[in-house]
Amino acid sequence: MYIVIEGQDATGKSTQVELLADYYRSQGKEVITMHEPDGELASTHELRRLIKDKDFNLEPMSHVLLFSAARQELWRKLAEPVLKRNGYVISARNWWSTLAYQGYGQGISRTKIVRITKDTLPDKYVKPDKAIILVLPESVRQERQGKRSYDSNKDTFESKPEEFQHRVDNAYLKIAKEYNIPLLDTSGNIDETQQQIRKILGI
Repeated sequence: MYIVIEGQDATGKSTQVELLADYYRSQGKEVITMHEPDGELASTHELRRLIKDKDFNLEPMSHVLLFSAARQELWRKLAEPVLKRNGYVISARNWWSTLAYQGYGQGISRTKIVRITKDTLPDKYVKPDKAIILVLPESVRQERQGKRSYDSNKDTFESKPEEFQHRVDNAYLKIAKEYNIPLLDTSGNIDETQQQIRKILGI
């Protein structure tokens, strides 16, 4: 099964992905986690460095293509082998992030993003078995983000102005509606959120 946990920065995706992975491992399942565009590959670490470093000031379409390259690496080399063994792949983010950030946020044609994704990745990636989008009130999200240790060195997208962040927030609401993805407010504590995620997933 391929499960995606999506949402804006600081909504708790990575934490919830790891907790969900621990649950499935406790049930004897083979599980890997992915945190796009990062991963256990030297190639994706380098791609992430290019994407996240705001000093490069890359064009939005360059971001689309670099994200697509990172996904290709992660999916083909990490995810597909596990899925072929009937294991579980749980990912923080997938191509919907590019739709939100580069499409709605930076103005790249959403049709073009969809086409690039479908041309370079299989249907299994494009249409996960299960997906959830995590959301937070903007004031709470900014407060959580401000507590992060790297807040003084925000990356490419975290450093963008408030107007951009609002566009991304609204984008996730539109994506949830368009692709029929459940929304989950993560204002509660970590354990409560994990229990709600499991309920949505039916486990």
